[in-house]
Amino acid sequence: MNITDRFLKYVSFCTTSDENTGMTPSTPGQMEFAKYLAQELKTIGLTEVSLDENGYIMATLPASEGLQVTGDGLPVIGFIAHMDTSPDASGKHIKASIVKAEERDYIDTRYAGQDVIVTDTTTLLGADDKAGIAEIVTAMEYLVQHPEIKHGKVRVGFTPDEEIGQGADHFDVKAFGCDFAYTMDGGAIGELEFENFNAASAKIKVHGLNVHPGYGYHKMRNSMRIAYQIAVMLPRFQTPEHTQGYEGFYHLVGMNGTVEETTLSYIIRDHDRTQFEYRKRELEHLVRKINTEFGEGTAEIEIKDQYYNMREMIEPVMHIIDLAKEAMTAVGVTPNVKPIRGGTDGARLSFEGLPCPNIFAGGENFHSRYEYLPVPSLEAAEQVILEIIKKASIC
Repeated sequence: MNITDRFLKYVSFCTTSDENTGMTPSTPGQMEFAKYLAQELKTIGLTEVSLDENGYIMATLPASEGLQVTGDGLPVIGFIAHMDTSPDASGKHIKASIVKAEERDYIDTRYAGQDVIVTDTTTLLGADDKAGIAEIVTAMEYLVQHPEIKHGKVRVGFTPDEEIGQGADHFDVKAFGCDFAYTMDGGAIGELEFENFNAASAKIKVHGLNVHPGYGYHKMRNSMRIAYQIAVMLPRFQTPEHTQGYEGFYHLVGMNGTVEETTLSYIIRDHDRTQFEYRKRELEHLVRKINTEFGEGTAEIEIKDQYYNMREMIEPVMHIIDLAKEAMTAVGVTPNVKPIRGGTDGARLSFEGLPCPNIFAGGENFHSRYEYLPVPSLEAAEQVILEIIKKASIC
């Protein structure tokens, strides 16, 4: 199966994650897809294929026979991608097709003349991150079919629920057994990332008091109005739509309420750890101000750290970034080193002892009904994986 057909098969599985189910994986479609992938990995010739009760897949491409016997001390490399798709747009009944870039006005002109995989714009595509999975599986299949290419041991890992921040929750780094790994979860061709946001979630509950509006004078306390007051006290231009590059933000992702109770859900992001901690304290400060004005217990806040900037864990092993750059250059891809305005499983895994930068998977407009995937980018990512393995085997 070629890489394009493989990707198109993968997007037929509905794997939208859901943070509200309390399960792992959070949705049954992910486990259905995981079972398919586990069988496929066995079919193409990988060994030690495992699928646990939480939907995590691990598998091994054994070292080439000569290298395995002589014990040349080559690094064990891992490649990781996630199976779920974002709940930001529907991932059900995806109708994907291949068009020329010029046939869709939302496709960047730099892809002119290329075959591009798109949807009918009623759903997302799922290149985030089924493109990454297709690239890894196809690269492993190629190496199995070409034993003349000598290589060290390679490990493959596929995770559930990355899109809801839980992809690394049950990932067994020790069992994975790698010196370092790469997540194939970046965007446009050439992207190489080893910096990401420090990230936290915040939930603010505001308690009100409802009485008949005709008799509400000095009695009613409308929790929605108080919650709105909190929202407008935050800096107006420190939001996703007003920031770029290394700039952090507060992002209101949910608001639900009645007069009696309102909940505000935020995500907090900043590349700088000091500024990240300041942002969390600022939200706590605003809650204290509300309680001073309206009475203790009016508002309460819960903040949970999600992941941290992997840069501090990658800097001591920058040779793995150099290796990825060299691999890209060797296959004609210009490396584009940039910070991630988001996070990957690799961010958390890096802090758990597995240095894990991020490489492009090739898609654009992730989480959107206008998501698309240029076929040459998909193919280039597979070639980068192969080149990394080849180059690491002669280090």
